[in-house]
Amino acid sequence: MEKTTAPATGAAPAHGRRLDIDVEYLRSRLSALLAIPSPTGYTDTAVRHVCAELEALGVDYDMTRRGAIRARLAGAEAGGARAIVSHLDTLGAQVRALKANGRLALAPIGVWSARFAEGARVRLFTDKGAYTGTILPLKASGHTFDDEVDAAPIGWDHVELRVDALAYDLGDLRRLGIEVGDIAAIEPQPEFLDNGFIVSRHLDNKAGAAAMLAALKALREAGTQPPVDLFFLFTIAEEVGHGAASILLPDIASLVAVDNGTTAPGQNSAEFGVTIAMADETGPFDYHLTRKLAALCRDNDIRMQKDMFRHYRSDSASAIEAGADVRTALVTFGVDASHGYERIHMHALRSLAELLTAYAASEVDIPRDRLPVSGLRGFTRQPTAPASRDRETPSGRRTP
Repeated sequence: MEKTTAPATGAAPAHGRRLDIDVEYLRSRLSALLAIPSPTGYTDTAVRHVCAELEALGVDYDMTRRGAIRARLAGAEAGGARAIVSHLDTLGAQVRALKANGRLALAPIGVWSARFAEGARVRLFTDKGAYTGTILPLKASGHTFDDEVDAAPIGWDHVELRVDALAYDLGDLRRLGIEVGDIAAIEPQPEFLDNGFIVSRHLDNKAGAAAMLAALKALREAGTQPPVDLFFLFTIAEEVGHGAASILLPDIASLVAVDNGTTAPGQNSAEFGVTIAMADETGPFDYHLTRKLAALCRDNDIRMQKDMFRHYRSDSASAIEAGADVRTALVTFGVDASHGYERIHMHALRSLAELLTAYAASEVDIPRDRLPVSGLRGFTRQPTAPASRDRETPSGRRTP
């Protein structure tokens, strides 16, 4: 893990100055987002909430047909625009079958383990209205099944949803208006602790969206004008792989995704500071954009570490796979037990929002990116010369 320090000269950072973040605003936006169910496919209410927040901040936006949001801060120039993206959709489940015992078989929305579904409280949305319920293993009662409750397999075929209504057979379920395909939102049950830790489901990626809103608020209050147009994007289908596939404009030259970093054995992510992803399962992120973000952390005394994610993809992957010719990077807040009962720390969210404000104000390093296609002039370079290093003396001492 690397911890950055401020420039020794005390001069202004070379690539943009971070702004102070209203942490209470960030916390309140996260709390409000967590209170809104938004599994992929059921995101309209969350979209409306974010649009109202953008209007309160005085930020212009437009939307795609299905509700992905594209907010814009006008820059000194339009070409070579930048974008920052996070997603509003979360994991969830759908009714796969109505069962003879009045329970419901489920299929997951997104990739998550039924291990974390067992015991979850749920809101089930039907055409007749919403019901609450609980996801249970097929053998849930120790008083009935004794040790068999601990020997049951793990998987979506081995859990069922018990609806909090008079539902004891197929006829009851049909009377309630429950149908195959109805969407179940998993209750987040958030806890905001005094020591800065936040424990909840769906911090991926409502925490990222809240950090983006906090950065936007800081930029608006400071009157910052980016050097090029800056878009804040909120997508609605990242958990199922669509993400930013159809939201980018041709003028957008770089895309910074905001999502969770996985703090787990074998990973270098942390629940403090910003974790910059160097690669995910789709391959390395853009060399130049990633190193620019790392430099912004160093210049602005933002704690930072780098990591690589082996079983992970974000909005940036969907944009690239859809054919967007953009530089991509991924900046994250460390999450423990991702896609389960997640835990983060406010320090990481604040640090991430600070980095976004510094990036927004930073100068354009690659002017050639304003054009989608051009010649070799102005094209980037990557270092190839041997690293300079101290010479070893026979005694083992180093000499300059």
